[in-house]
Amino acid sequence: MSQVHVIAHPLIQHKLGIMRDAATGSKDFRQLLKEISMLMGYEITRELPLEERLIDTPICRTTVRKIAGRKLAIVPILRAGLGMVEGLLDLVPVAKVGHIGLYRDEKTHRPVEYYCKLPEDISERYVIVTDPMLATGGSASDALAMLKQHGCHNLCLMCLVSVPEGIRRVQADHPDVDIYVAAVDERLNENAYIVPGLGDAGDRIFGTK
Repeated sequence: MSQVHVIAHPLIQHKLGIMRDAATGSKDFRQLLKEISMLMGYEITRELPLEERLIDTPICRTTVRKIAGRKLAIVPILRAGLGMVEGLLDLVPVAKVGHIGLYRDEKTHRPVEYYCKLPEDISERYVIVTDPMLATGGSASDALAMLKQHGCHNLCLMCLVSVPEGIRRVQADHPDVDIYVAAVDERLNENAYIVPGLGDAGDRIFGTK
């Protein structure tokens, strides 16, 4: 069974609290999401393997440690997942970025695919899938399935806010994929929105309704 990592760092929790506030505007919401994404990325990449390499400093020759060949890719679930990419790229500028487009049918609450564009070597990379909200888990599960169809086998899911229902869905469908979140909220309401949540992340990021 996959593990759920709740990253409860004080800075993340502080920034998330501001994001939950309905009075927080789009500019600050985007900036806070970027900052939290970088902080979460620090934890997600904690276990990347290192190897020793010999280099010349201005003083002498020495051995240093560098990441050992495990290339990264970031794949946001459009559109809200885009808000998490910049923070991760600030942390790992050499990562490649793919995009998966899914939207939620307002009647069935099921995800509908409309776009998929991935790096050619995606199957060779450790892939971080991003989506601020893990609600029903349908979009995340479908996105992970699409990536597996493209040969990906090293995957993790990075979300800001989640609920037990969404976590259970992803774990049931993808027991090999670890989940990283900043918070596990109470439940879904009758419209499949997270309670207490922070509203529609996409609308708050881009200032739309």
